[in-house]
Amino acid sequence: MAEQNPEITAYLKTFCGWSEGVRAIFRKYDLEFTEKDIIKNPALRWEMEQKSGQPLSPCVEINGKMLADVSGEEVEAWMIENDILNKSEEAPDAPIDSACTDEQHAAMEADFRANSGGTPNVRIID
Repeated sequence: MAEQNPEITAYLKTFCGWSEGVRAIFRKYDLEFTEKDIIKNPALRWEMEQKSGQPLSPCVEINGKMLADVSGEEVEAWMIENDILNKSEEAPDAPIDSACTDEQHAAMEADFRANSGGTPNVRIID
């Protein structure tokens, strides 16, 4: 049986295909998480590097376990393997295993600015 409310902190970049892939998994499973934007706040990047032991992102901490330099695909697989999620065949709403193009970056930024009210399941720490 999957865990009900895992504690998740995600160290992500504001506009990044890999980071958006991680967010897509959290949306797919309707998971609450704390997002720490390492671009907007360099202190959070330093925190991520200290916790993960390396400088690459995304990094996701789930119930105290750090997954360093991961894709959304890897986060989903780890959570299923560790009984935090039951596998869903629903498709994510964004690619979960790739960087994004310049056009995707621009679209993400435009969408963010247009909908800056935030996502209900996300607490962004700048």
